[in-house]
Amino acid sequence: MALTDAEFEYVKKEIGREPNSLEYGMLDIMFSEHCSYKSSRPVLKLFPTEGENVILGPGDDAGIVKLTDELALAIGMESHNHPSAIEPYGGAGTGIGGIIRDIISMGAMPVALLDSLRFGPLEDQRSRYLFEYVVKGISDYGNRVGIPTVGGEVEFNKNFQFNPLVNVVCAGIVRQDSIMRGSAPNVGDIFVLMGGRTGRDGIHGVTFASEELTTSSEIEDRPAVQIGDPFTKKQVLEATLEALEKIDVQGLKDLGGGGLTCCISEMSAKCGNGAEVELNTIPLREEGMTPYEIMLSESQERMAFVVHPEDVDGIMEIFEKYELPRAVIGRVTDTGQFILTKEGEVVADVPAQLLADPPVIEREARKPVQIAEYVEVEDVPPEEALLKILSSQNTASKEWVYRQYDHEVQIRTVIKPGDDAAVMRVDDEVAFAITSDCNSIHTKLNPYHGGAGSVAEAIRNVVAMGAEPLCIVDCLNFGNPEKPEVFWQFKECVQGMADVAKRFKTPVISGNVSFYNETEGVTVNPSPVVSVAGLMDIKDIRTSEFKNAGDKIIVIGETLKELDGSQYHQVVQGVVQGDPPQLRLEEEFASAMTVLQLIKEDSDGAITAVHDCSAGGLGITISEMAFSRGLGTQIDISKVPGAEKGLNLMELLFSETHGRYVITVKENAVEEILNKINIPRAVVGAVGGDSLVIDNASLSIPIIELKNAYHGVIEKFMA
Repeated sequence: MALTDAEFEYVKKEIGREPNSLEYGMLDIMFSEHCSYKSSRPVLKLFPTEGENVILGPGDDAGIVKLTDELALAIGMESHNHPSAIEPYGGAGTGIGGIIRDIISMGAMPVALLDSLRFGPLEDQRSRYLFEYVVKGISDYGNRVGIPTVGGEVEFNKNFQFNPLVNVVCAGIVRQDSIMRGSAPNVGDIFVLMGGRTGRDGIHGVTFASEELTTSSEIEDRPAVQIGDPFTKKQVLEATLEALEKIDVQGLKDLGGGGLTCCISEMSAKCGNGAEVELNTIPLREEGMTPYEIMLSESQERMAFVVHPEDVDGIMEIFEKYELPRAVIGRVTDTGQFILTKEGEVVADVPAQLLADPPVIEREARKPVQIAEYVEVEDVPPEEALLKILSSQNTASKEWVYRQYDHEVQIRTVIKPGDDAAVMRVDDEVAFAITSDCNSIHTKLNPYHGGAGSVAEAIRNVVAMGAEPLCIVDCLNFGNPEKPEVFWQFKECVQGMADVAKRFKTPVISGNVSFYNETEGVTVNPSPVVSVAGLMDIKDIRTSEFKNAGDKIIVIGETLKELDGSQYHQVVQGVVQGDPPQLRLEEEFASAMTVLQLIKEDSDGAITAVHDCSAGGLGITISEMAFSRGLGTQIDISKVPGAEKGLNLMELLFSETHGRYVITVKENAVEEILNKINIPRAVVGAVGGDSLVIDNASLSIPIIELKNAYHGVIEKFMA
């Protein structure tokens, strides 16, 4: 049991007696951090959750925002960190399965998946194993269900060697008049369970996810990992959408973490109702399952529908057509109690509200004591530094990952993986851009600015594609919240994220908190993974690669002396120290709005490329723009905004100051574009030639050499 002594006493007081073993098991999983958010709920209130486009904010399986007058975007993010550490293929696959079900349960058709992954360095054999099979699990599941995986990110760091992070995003499109809720609003309505049969897999999955891993977890906790079935999921998806079209469904929720206990109690409690469930009606995969096993199982591919009694026959006929297991398992009551019976005999009787809404815990937060000394570094030749960063595992091409994904299925994908964000078609004129980002090193060095910077980077990525930021979903990955230093990181990070979200009016409409990412004293770097969706006209799409020789290169935003925490420090100098780049909110907002306005007013296509500047600084940004099509450039680094303040070459090339973009403009439109920009900006060079040349050859590297450094890095490790 994961219940604390105080929680034991609280439960007994609320129920008025000693719970039996089944009731204790149900309460145990619902009081787990994974289900209850008992540590994080007070802090998450910092997030803005409302806005003019928000239809549904946090509290259901996914958030929903308006796309058009008729259509909406349902979007959510989940983690499957602990299961993926134990069984990477199944853990990652069932993570994808769970987030897909969340979108389906809102009544939406899933149209896009993204993954944000973190592993130990590829030199480590076990890290390569985890990386290979997590990617394969995501690929096999998404490809077989027929949902494109269109974006994501990967980070390799020794800190994640024992605790990989597997975060997944799913977005779906739903008619605004067809949105479903995970609730049971009407007394007398019927619960219908459909999909996979209930087995003994995933028992204690949420409590397993709410505690630290140990070296024995791979053996002891394997039964807590669920078993996915993408082929059944495809049938579940199609059957659900048909049922929603033909039946007056009153409520819908998937069975994920916490299984039947979580699903039925939350649906009932949301409307102040109760529920009665007969255990003998539940389709089982294995013989002899106990009530405890049935109620705590997290078997995959299951959905719970709430329908009027007169609609039961109709919905059962639909599920029968798809040859899916289905059963009437209970009804909605007005008692407020969640009552379980077996052959008519009551085996559990617990207040639904107690299960669905456990009390919060006010954790202590304490800033860590900084004891490490700052190490002065000596600069290396810029050519060596640039090539070394390009060929590092975190910067190099992730083509090995995304080429395993089918990103063409459903034929909505306009901009495929590899650019700042993916772009998905909504109709002939409208699209949405979507990305996921995180900077765990910046967050480790300064949780406030790391969290703020992760949101800002995701916003820059959709802006660079020509999209107006619409909403945020997140997955906050931290260590043990019972440690005051970890909880301080969490609070600071959320505050930074919230400040940026408020300024950009991009509400946080859904998300997930993953605590206890520790293994025997090794805590993961705090990793606030942020996904931003943006709305756009298809005609406004911009991509990042250089297009034409002669186009002028403009840097928007000022570069500052901010090398601490940069890829230059990490990769070239081998240090992680100091203060990472600060998020200057007004400057960040001004640069984003400037770029967005430039794109919207560019009816003639004078702006030919846009790329945000983030990890690796200007040196990496310009290199990526150059080698995509093999077009070189000549850069006068002294013209970069900020150079006049005495920055040296390495600072100008590799500083990771926020709020910067690089755009290319047709030569005849340069003055017109410059006159529209009221923030620091400068023409720093032109596209042309077959080399990257800086300051009249103080640095000169053939584009083919840059490209070769960037490509094939991961492939060599995974061969």
